[in-house]
Amino acid sequence: MPELIRLWRLFQPYRGWMLGGFAVALVTLLANVTLMAISAWFVTAMAVAGAAGVAMNYFTPAAMIRGSAIGRTAGRYFERLITHEATLRQLAGLRVWFYRHLEPLAPARLMEYHSADLLTRIRADIDALDNLYVRVLVPVLVAITASLAFFIFTALYDLRLALLLLDMLIIAGVVLPALGHWLGKAPGRRIVALQAELRQTSIDGTQGLSELLVYGAADDHARHLDHLSQALVAEQARMSQLTGIAQAATGLTANLTLWGMLWLGIPLLQDGSLAPPQLAMLALFSLATFEAVAPLPMAFQQLESTLTAARRLFAIVDTEPAVPEPTGPAPQPKDSGLSIEGLRFRYPSTVASSGSGGSDSPDPGRGSGSGGSSLGMRSDTQRPAILDGIDLELPPGRRVAIVGATGSGKTTLFNLLLRFWAPEAGSIRLGGEPLEQFPGEALRSRIALVSQHTHLFDASIRENLLIAAPDAPQGLLEQACATAQIHDFIAELPEGYDTWVGETGVRLSGGQARRIAIARALLRDAPILLLDEPTEGLDAVTERALMDAVQRLMAGRTVLLITHKPVALAQMDEILVLDRGRVVERGTHAALLKAPIYPRLLGLALDV
Repeated sequence: MPELIRLWRLFQPYRGWMLGGFAVALVTLLANVTLMAISAWFVTAMAVAGAAGVAMNYFTPAAMIRGSAIGRTAGRYFERLITHEATLRQLAGLRVWFYRHLEPLAPARLMEYHSADLLTRIRADIDALDNLYVRVLVPVLVAITASLAFFIFTALYDLRLALLLLDMLIIAGVVLPALGHWLGKAPGRRIVALQAELRQTSIDGTQGLSELLVYGAADDHARHLDHLSQALVAEQARMSQLTGIAQAATGLTANLTLWGMLWLGIPLLQDGSLAPPQLAMLALFSLATFEAVAPLPMAFQQLESTLTAARRLFAIVDTEPAVPEPTGPAPQPKDSGLSIEGLRFRYPSTVASSGSGGSDSPDPGRGSGSGGSSLGMRSDTQRPAILDGIDLELPPGRRVAIVGATGSGKTTLFNLLLRFWAPEAGSIRLGGEPLEQFPGEALRSRIALVSQHTHLFDASIRENLLIAAPDAPQGLLEQACATAQIHDFIAELPEGYDTWVGETGVRLSGGQARRIAIARALLRDAPILLLDEPTEGLDAVTERALMDAVQRLMAGRTVLLITHKPVALAQMDEILVLDRGRVVERGTHAALLKAPIYPRLLGLALDV
């Protein structure tokens, strides 16, 4: 199983804790078996001594019994403590590991996955891996080690008894777990798939509840949820039945072993090979040894669910990023100028067919499902290019605006500048250096973005601002907000900058959220500024106030602006008009008003 090998390699930093948990679990098991065996021997020996009227030393076995009892109790505590510590450390490390592999895939490759599916993988699937160490690795290692010790111990008295014990332990610890794993494969896989689909459907229904109610589809959605729930419960019931059968089979095997030890041991008792206390000890000892293999059938029955969760994680981790990171150090550009020559780009089929809500580029916040959709898919050569031969010179400090109808390639150009996608042909240079030689983080540290889809995290205003400058003092935050014309509003709030904005900034208006985004861009203090319809969808008063903030933000920066607002366009050094990925008109605002396409575009409500 390659998944187990990969997981074992990932667990390398925690192997000390893992081995510690194994050692304590083994000691605890041996203490419990010793307690049972010595108790049986002690009670029988005392009875025999009493019947024969002879004295015996009861201090040593009594001390061994008390020591085993104390060792078992302390072992249980430290076993839970160490194994849970190891498990929690593993899960924390796995989440960090998964997130680091997730980052290079954003946003391009993550568009192929539903947000609920990603949430399931980073939470539920990683949580499912806690079974691997606590319920599989530790019990297996303990069972193997202890079973060999039990065989050797029993063989000191009689080899036939030892072979019987070993055979029955193999049945309970190998045959039954293998059978349980085989029977639990299909329901285990279906449980993981159904849980993922149920979460995805639940989140979709919650987010789109208003549309479901408007179109009368809420009952159908509820019935679908109920169907998924019933299917999940049915699969879990199958697993529970398998668990019950496995436990019963293990108990039956243990009791058969007890009877077998007595069946073979009584003749040894009669010929004097065994003393009565020894036979009693071996009989109860054999029964107690099955504690070593009792967890294995259920562990291997649920192993497929764990492996399925691991495969889902590895499927994303093994995905190649759409834009590979360069291996060398980041170049040092001579300035903040941008140069674009012959830029050509088309989206892959799996993304282009997923739907983008009217934009020329897919929305990073939405996906096509767990594996992408194939509906309406065409080959790359059949689909038209989103950008086709774009040329643009943007020297330091120059302001250029882009206008065009929906799907003309405006937002796609921004995505290429941010290295969210790689161009099919052509080149982009920053300060004379090829853009593909810049690591994503180094490139984006030079760029500030203000989008029409401003995302605010479910945190305070202060925390949302500090994303751009984690070490910024309060004075700098207030200065940036004052420039963005939002400081007075924040100061009037009861909690000021510590006010919680809610999920996606729901407690703020659209204009307030955009001005916080502008303040965040000011705190970034990047030389290049990308503005994607920052005033779209706002009323006239809010738009004018926000444009004043935008003008302050653009001061001294290299600016690329997507807009169709005449007030903003009049202040641009150059305007490019895009149509089907090509520049069809370019010039100043005054000159383009005499062109055939530009005036018509200014009258359209564009959705970029």
